[in-house]
Amino acid sequence: MGKISKAFILGAGLGTRLRPLTDDLPKPLVPVFNRPLISYAFSHLRHDLGVGEFAVNTHHCPGAYDAAFPDHREGGSSLLFRHEPVLLDTAGGIDNLRDWLPRDESFIVYNGDILTDLPLAPALEQHLRTGDAVTLILRSRGDELRVGYDAATGKVVDMRGVLLPDWPHRYQFTGIYLVSPEFYPFLAPGKIESVVLPMLEAIRAGARVGGIVIDEGEWGDLGERDAYLDALILPGRGFPRYASAPPERISPFAEIAEGIVIDSLSTVGPGAILEKGVSISESVIWPGARVEAGAELYRTIVRGGRTARGALSGVDC
Repeated sequence: MGKISKAFILGAGLGTRLRPLTDDLPKPLVPVFNRPLISYAFSHLRHDLGVGEFAVNTHHCPGAYDAAFPDHREGGSSLLFRHEPVLLDTAGGIDNLRDWLPRDESFIVYNGDILTDLPLAPALEQHLRTGDAVTLILRSRGDELRVGYDAATGKVVDMRGVLLPDWPHRYQFTGIYLVSPEFYPFLAPGKIESVVLPMLEAIRAGARVGGIVIDEGEWGDLGERDAYLDALILPGRGFPRYASAPPERISPFAEIAEGIVIDSLSTVGPGAILEKGVSISESVIWPGARVEAGAELYRTIVRGGRTARGALSGVDC
């Protein structure tokens, strides 16, 4: 199988669906098992495809990326943060990286708000074998079955009902896709637009936009609060398969008083302080958060620098 060395992680969104958790933090940096969400993308791509260079576009709270990765490296990989003072959307974000993108090999694009360990190698193998301009990774189940896909030919024939609104076979787009240099001419320099539009133009022009359905592994969009909390169950199903050790739930660097009750689904970050008599269930305590004595939390998220007190259910602090 051929190689792929570079990946573009989409990190510039405003995270509006996840507010107030993203008031002071980009969505890809929200803690998941005491790691930034985006770090799972780095690990996934390194493990499955051997990617060694990552670019991340930034907009909302860009300094948070520098704080999270001060040396612009993670796990031995180099990180380029490309700031967008004006949001460029997905196609514009790719175009804005033309100087960094490879000229003679494909690269991969990966949404910064997803959490997944689906196997990536089959997609790369197909992409290289077929010579697709773009290869979209799809799932047969999901909340947004909007990609028309022809399994007989391996081609994507429609997106969002624009070209073939009556096409019966619809799939969930995972937010992960492989792009070859053949796709570059469909990107309008300097234009702010979704990558769906040049993909549709490529399909109209007869360029091969392929797809592959991969239902193995876990996949979820953590862009909404309930999805973020529901991810707490994933380690019980073996997520992530590429990890050498289970995800960390309770940081050894948290300050936890005696006699506290913490259920098996909750997570507590480093520097968090849990005072006497606290009970925590299906909740996320971010690094540097505090939970006052006697508090009872259910499906509650406490951000760093905030304090939770009393009985709380379904609350963001």
